[in-house]
Amino acid sequence: MPDDNETPTISWPNYHSGKNGDFQLVEAVLPLHPIMMNPQNSSGRIERLPAHPHEGAISVPPGERQTRVLAVGRSAITSNAFNIAIAFESENLGRAVVDSSFHHFADFNFDPRLGCPSFVTEPRGHALLENEAAVTDAKAYARNIACWLSGIM
Repeated sequence: MPDDNETPTISWPNYHSGKNGDFQLVEAVLPLHPIMMNPQNSSGRIERLPAHPHEGAISVPPGERQTRVLAVGRSAITSNAFNIAIAFESENLGRAVVDSSFHHFADFNFDPRLGCPSFVTEPRGHALLENEAAVTDAKAYARNIACWLSGIM
């Protein structure tokens, strides 16, 4: 069931983690996966990612042993927990990452002053611009995914 009630045109299961341009607090699932590491934080973990009004519902397929949840967020509307990222690692198939929203990597979410596509009608925020630690976490997350997928880490 859609968690975001501000965008009725989106009917698939999703969660509202905040406005484009804002950030959300995320919980790295233990044991800590390399993708969720950020040595620049005192915790050593990624703690914040860009927010989005409708993040997709993602889950580990039943019975899948080579897949795990890396991070969990909370809906800003219902407080329901949802999966942010899932990683697959198989000797036969290699590595893959599923993320709840491509907006974790979109320029508009990092700096809403850059503008957005015409179909984006939700109100925007600016908290990410104002929080250097959130920007550092978001950049570490993107860099870690690229490094982990390429086998560097």
